[in-house]
Amino acid sequence: MSEISEADLDPKVKPVWLKAMTAVQTKNYGYAIKLLQTVLKDAPGFLDARRLLRKCAGNETGGPKKRSGLFGMKAGGGLGAMKLTGQVKKDPQAALVAIEAELEKDPYSPELNDVLFEAFQSLGWQESAAFALETIRTGHPEQSKYLHKLADFYLANSQSMKAADVYRDIIKHNPTDSAAIKGEKDATARASMEKQKWGEDANMRDLMRNKEEFEEIEKQSRTGLTKEQLEERRDQLAAKYAEDQNDLKTVKELASVFERLEDWEQARAYYDWAFSLSNGDTALRTKAGAMGDRLKEQEMRDLEARAAENPDDPEVKAMLDQRRQERTAEAVEEAKRRVDQNPTDPVLRFELGQALYNSGDYSGAIPQLQQAKRNPHIQSKVLLLLGRTFKAKGMLDMGIKQLETALEDLVGMDTTKKEVLYEKGLLHDEMDNKEAAIECFKEIYEVDYGYRDVAERVESSYGG
Repeated sequence: MSEISEADLDPKVKPVWLKAMTAVQTKNYGYAIKLLQTVLKDAPGFLDARRLLRKCAGNETGGPKKRSGLFGMKAGGGLGAMKLTGQVKKDPQAALVAIEAELEKDPYSPELNDVLFEAFQSLGWQESAAFALETIRTGHPEQSKYLHKLADFYLANSQSMKAADVYRDIIKHNPTDSAAIKGEKDATARASMEKQKWGEDANMRDLMRNKEEFEEIEKQSRTGLTKEQLEERRDQLAAKYAEDQNDLKTVKELASVFERLEDWEQARAYYDWAFSLSNGDTALRTKAGAMGDRLKEQEMRDLEARAAENPDDPEVKAMLDQRRQERTAEAVEEAKRRVDQNPTDPVLRFELGQALYNSGDYSGAIPQLQQAKRNPHIQSKVLLLLGRTFKAKGMLDMGIKQLETALEDLVGMDTTKKEVLYEKGLLHDEMDNKEAAIECFKEIYEVDYGYRDVAERVESSYGG
């Protein structure tokens, strides 16, 4: 048995799969879970069913459970995982049914999904193995032990860009994790090599022209450099650049150093030059655009600081107002330019929709945001902005519908879910549905008392 797709399903199993999808669409998650477990007993390598099963179980259990007990483990969970590990060693495929039965109670359990990962590894089902650890990443991104394991897995399977993304998630929750910081830089470098189709067996030292060049790249990739060390590196690279202004590697490194020094103007200039030297490397063009954005943001902050120091100066206030209007218009034009260059990129569509929303062009923002929904990684943020856009147009019921759709895929009470719930509460309140509004605010209140004004709203609803 191997990993399979829907097209490979046995004719006897396919009707059960179709029933399961129908049950999910009607939000009958309990029934869908039973059907999906039946599908997986006959087709254990059908990953789409396993993904859907995990989503349904997450909806049924209310999302990831809080970790308690020793080292943040769910009390008693470790013993069950140990027993299942023994079953995996004896018969990994047979153990899948028992593992899924436990995961139904706690679908995001790090311990159980780790056992599932080992089972899939034993079977050689690499995509399923990644899914098991990605489930931990979704439900418990703070569990860096398992995220490091996921990054190692991606590196071992020549998926360095995915590994870099995992390392970045680790750093978000643990900014001092030196292994993740170094891993992210190394994985990004390896991803670049893979993109250029360098041989898997090529030795990095053999790819360098000489030992000195290798040592320079090693030094550049180290983390935690002080400002003085970065400036020293900048000067070394500037000398090399003076000798050959068309050396792409030197230009890219110089741009990176200026970026780390937060010299946005120079960083933008060198990324622009690197792009012109490259063979149409869109990543460099994107970097140049990002540096331009940073430069404009810095100029805006400087002007805002000047206005704060001189609150009674009408000339400074007028300059700030004018610059804000110009910045908004520039953001729209820049976003349009990027979409014209890459019209199929949903992220760029989202950025254009956001820029149009900020400019007050709500009708123009809607079609851009609707196209941006194609990217599942940003879908929740897109739906949140769509909800706000419909609200701005006075289409409150349609705004609520977007937010309800966003909530279906938001499991843990993270920042995005709080924003969605809060916005939904405001819409209900504006539609004079006070009860529905308070229910939204209560969900936030239960986990974050200090979020905006939810405490005041919830407590006042009790007459307090």
